[in-house]
Amino acid sequence: MSELKKRSDNNFPTGNVEHRVPGRLAGRKALVTGASRGIGAEAARAFASEGAAVALCYEPRPEMRDLAFGLAADLTEGGATAVAFAADLSNPDDIEDLVRRSRDALGGIDIVVANAAAQQRASWRDISVAEWDHMQSVNVRGTWLLARAAYPALRASACASIITVTSVMVETGQVGALHYTASKAAVIGITRALSRELGGERIRVNAVMPGAIRTEYEEGLVPDGKNFGRLIASQALERRGLAKDVAGVFTFLASDESSFVTGQVVNVDGGWVHY
Repeated sequence: MSELKKRSDNNFPTGNVEHRVPGRLAGRKALVTGASRGIGAEAARAFASEGAAVALCYEPRPEMRDLAFGLAADLTEGGATAVAFAADLSNPDDIEDLVRRSRDALGGIDIVVANAAAQQRASWRDISVAEWDHMQSVNVRGTWLLARAAYPALRASACASIITVTSVMVETGQVGALHYTASKAAVIGITRALSRELGGERIRVNAVMPGAIRTEYEEGLVPDGKNFGRLIASQALERRGLAKDVAGVFTFLASDESSFVTGQVVNVDGGWVHY
């Protein structure tokens, strides 16, 4: 089990989790990638509050380590079981090691959230082959390999759920994100195909499609919130989405409440995209 570190100071304090037992996810074990901050961290908090033990995967950088260990400490103080492990999801060996360490630390895996993603803005003509390949290796290949590595543990579970994360950009199309958008479209394909592959073993696979969600990453990219007024006006709900707005959907898809739901893409975008 990882050595826990006291939380780091940041502009998005984690806060303690009020651990409720039994909860909708009582006794379940979840692995969440990209769990240092943003949507992944909020999903981990929601799972822990519903009784799940959580393995937090973070990008192997000092600042991400501090955030992940801070979150693990918060969850533990709130009565949950939480561990944190580093993994470079562009490295197949790291993915195998992450799943093994998470399974061993938690005593199994029932829920996998493939949330971590490489992100970059660039004109489509300026994207290098190396940048394209890295985006696909993390976002697409990493999702597949994570599911494959976790499969033996999920097969042994009576309540297995894989949750992938796509993006509203797949539906809207946006300038400066061709490689990212392509990778997130591929995640939908993986989700639907994998739900067919695994349905016979009662392993459910669904995707969450966030819209414009305010996270620490975006705060660093656009600190003044410039140009978001026009974006908000395109939504049915005219406010910014927050990571906690997405967390409830993750909990639903991980719980027995969605036991007959698989192969689906759930939009959480304030009504930006209508079908």
